[in-house]
Amino acid sequence: MNPSVGELFLPAGVFGPLQSGIVPKGTRVEVFRQIFTVFLVLGTLVGVVVVGYMVYNAYKYRDDDVPAGDARGDDAPRVGELPSGGGGGRKLFLSFGLSTIIVVSLIAWTYGTLLYVEKNPPGDGEEDVEIEVVGFRFGWEFVYPNGHTSNTLRVPEGQTIHLSVTSEDVFHTFGVPELRVKTDAIPGQTTDTWFLANETGSYEARCFELCGAGHSYMTAEVVVMEPDEYRSWYENASSSNSSALDAPPEAPNAAGAPNVRRAVA
Repeated sequence: MNPSVGELFLPAGVFGPLQSGIVPKGTRVEVFRQIFTVFLVLGTLVGVVVVGYMVYNAYKYRDDDVPAGDARGDDAPRVGELPSGGGGGRKLFLSFGLSTIIVVSLIAWTYGTLLYVEKNPPGDGEEDVEIEVVGFRFGWEFVYPNGHTSNTLRVPEGQTIHLSVTSEDVFHTFGVPELRVKTDAIPGQTTDTWFLANETGSYEARCFELCGAGHSYMTAEVVVMEPDEYRSWYENASSSNSSALDAPPEAPNAAGAPNVRRAVA
């Protein structure tokens, strides 16, 4: 896989701390949840501090006809006059400096985490499943190591799934929102990604890049199966009961629905 822009411009030192324990672990869903939690906690903290400081100053400098001789009256800001004393400039510099450090640190940590997680999926690799994903207007084909192809993506629960995604016509973007996985499908190029599902069930894969009249119909079912059930299905699946890949994809029909190629499950 070609190096990403982040890998070219982020210093190698960014990835060192990520490997030392500050990077979230687990499935992509868990990683994104932990990143969201970090931003939620820090955002709430910043909001409380900012609003609290505003309320404090609004109360401190409220206009209640305080005489000029009063200490609070002398301190109160006046229209057209710059505040003097009290270390205002130092406080301003400190607040901007801390804000910059926090924001830059969060950006570097988040982006570095996403790059690290993308390249370091969980698992030892022995039970990982590799599947090729081919996008076409307007559907998806999933090609398994044994040559079996299908319009339904079937994967085992609790095992890392490696996807090699490409397209045979125009740009598409393959994604499964519930599993927090999304990557580009580019003609003549392969992009790699992974996901791990810890719950059996049915999910929906979609195209997230406008690709023609049938774009909204470009979906596929993702079925997460028990490992034993998946193993039994895979052993009975072969290239002989796959879809006919030689047939070119058709354009949407008059009603706007796509005429996707058929494949067995």
